[in-house]
Amino acid sequence: MKLKLDITPDLVVAMAAEVKAGEKAVTAAMREAGTGLKAAWRGQITGAGLGRQLANSIRSQTYPKAGESLNAAALVWSKAPVIVGAHDTGPLIRSKNGFWLAIPLPAAGKSLRGGRITPGEWERRRGLRLRFVYRRTGPSLLVAEGRLNTKGQAVVSRSKTGRGKVTAPIFLLVPQVKRMRRLQPIDIVGFLRAA
Repeated sequence: MKLKLDITPDLVVAMAAEVKAGEKAVTAAMREAGTGLKAAWRGQITGAGLGRQLANSIRSQTYPKAGESLNAAALVWSKAPVIVGAHDTGPLIRSKNGFWLAIPLPAAGKSLRGGRITPGEWERRRGLRLRFVYRRTGPSLLVAEGRLNTKGQAVVSRSKTGRGKVTAPIFLLVPQVKRMRRLQPIDIVGFLRAA
């Protein structure tokens, strides 16, 4: 009895084609997983109301940059990791020198730059002195003696009789603030399974 085995397509060529198809599939899967994760992270940042600019700080890169490989990988990162990390973890915020955080109330108004005003800037602009009021049950206050203008902001009272003069709370003073988490963890394994 004679047996003859004849493989019509060349085995080496067939295996090389399978490896090439595997490289293409792995690289495409990593590219898709990386871009999907980047899009989900950006969507979560804009959905939390943190703005387009912070969302656009999320970047992705697939390796190798050119060509295909069975060892392909995707890297997704932020160009503003401190800001994104603060919204991701919900940190505890304390003042720089360890005393109080001054949170401006509506009577304080806005800063010249449009942001939050500091107690020192408020005193310089308004010409009033702030007075510390300790409260045992709630946050302490910085208050000023003056009148409220039409915008509800405390200003100097020019009345000689004291008419319209009020003690207006300008700043809340708290020792620390715990920020809420605004971003939720993303399921990376789900992106890999989907790809």
